[in-house]
Amino acid sequence: MSEQQHPTDQPEQPQEEKFLRKIRSFVLREGRLTKGQQRSLDLFWPTMGLEHQATSYDFSQIFGRQAPLVLEIGFGMGKSLVQMAKEAPEKDFIGIEVHKPGVGACLGEAETHAVKNLRLFEHDAVEILEQSVADNTLDTVQLFFPDPWHKKRHHKRRIVQPEFVQLLRRKLKPGGVFHMATDWENYAEHMLEVMSAAEGYQNLSASNDYVPRPDHRPLTKFENRGVNLGHGVWDLMFKKVN
Repeated sequence: MSEQQHPTDQPEQPQEEKFLRKIRSFVLREGRLTKGQQRSLDLFWPTMGLEHQATSYDFSQIFGRQAPLVLEIGFGMGKSLVQMAKEAPEKDFIGIEVHKPGVGACLGEAETHAVKNLRLFEHDAVEILEQSVADNTLDTVQLFFPDPWHKKRHHKRRIVQPEFVQLLRRKLKPGGVFHMATDWENYAEHMLEVMSAAEGYQNLSASNDYVPRPDHRPLTKFENRGVNLGHGVWDLMFKKVN
């Protein structure tokens, strides 16, 4: 879909489809690929990469087994995603990232650590979820340190919005968990407000707000530096209950 098309060029769409087609929670900054990233794309994308398609994937066929399925939105350079996949070989992981250098870096990292239970998309997460992922298939959705769009006039660009979390609820299995983390307190409050009002979710926090960082979410160098400087990090985990 070209974002340059005039609205009148499009046939009338259902309201949800209109939302899904227009939301963009990222700015595409392509960046320059290093030689190593390009080499990883050339060598490992054919076996680890997945293309956007208009029909749902059968992930048990992709991975060759039935296993809990974890999907991460916006994995950056992929270091923590690869670490999680390596430390949980009993699970299968899917990463979605729009920035090609990050995809190349993640592929190289996965190869270095001989990680086989990981597949990647280089595409918009909303379109992948809507078109390429079947309903009731995901055990966990992870969204770690998304762009906070901290200026008030940009808050509408934040990916955690009522329509988006209902899309995720469709894709999660019953009992599946949406796990978010941010180092922006205002965004944490926004996430909590949206999720607390969202139909079909239950907060896993004992205090009905935030949860301690679970052991399975790696502490990144960036996060560790922030914690040492006294910066806060907030984790939220909500379970699909119906």
